[in-house]
Amino acid sequence: MKKQFHMTKEGIKELQAELEALTSRRGEIAESIKAAREQGDLTENAEYHSAKEDQERTESRISELEHILTNTEVINKPRSGGKVVLGSSVKLKGDGGNKTFAVVGTVEADPLEGKISDESPIGQALLGKAVGDIVEIPAPNDTKTYKVTEVS
Repeated sequence: MKKQFHMTKEGIKELQAELEALTSRRGEIAESIKAAREQGDLTENAEYHSAKEDQERTESRISELEHILTNTEVINKPRSGGKVVLGSSVKLKGDGGNKTFAVVGTVEADPLEGKISDESPIGQALLGKAVGDIVEIPAPNDTKTYKVTEVS
């Protein structure tokens, strides 16, 4: 059974742009390999080995992106009746200050940008909560308590 990925339209566009950029590099990488190969002995040719490793990384990422994009379900604007669901934006207020999170799928998650995976401990704590609910978010040394102030 194939894993179904959940992403917003913006997240899909970002992955498509990355895929296009990597695909366009194929010619450049092939030229690097060709130029390095022309230098002679390949056993001790660092440029050749570096170009081949670059090609391997690029092809691996292209394959990964194609797999993700083929098996992606778009997260539409939630109609959750005020409850936190996949795709919701949540504002919290509490002893850890004010926080804003977007609950997204695992592929799109980026905690530094406030995009929290629905499978993460924070995402799991937020799912199903509504405005006025108290949520306890696990932190490395303790648990922070917040009140949900807005769900959109």
